[in-house]
Amino acid sequence: MGDGTTLDQGGYCWAKSSYSSSENGDCVEVGRTVTGAVPVRDTKQHRRGPVLEFTPVAFQGFLNAVKAGEFPVQL
Repeated sequence: MGDGTTLDQGGYCWAKSSYSSSENGDCVEVGRTVTGAVPVRDTKQHRRGPVLEFTPVAFQGFLNAVKAGEFPVQL
């Protein structure tokens, strides 16, 4: 695909989070679908684990909450 995304057999087009690293294993991928759903998966479970699908409105609400600091981060 040339833009850092990969297409799987389920028809999802995946991109790894720019905040993910290969060092700590805390990686997520966010996808695109033709229906507009926003799939999310754990990179470690590549093609084996569950995929959570969100509506675009729900996913945008999640992103807004993250940007607003509504989820405390423990380091």
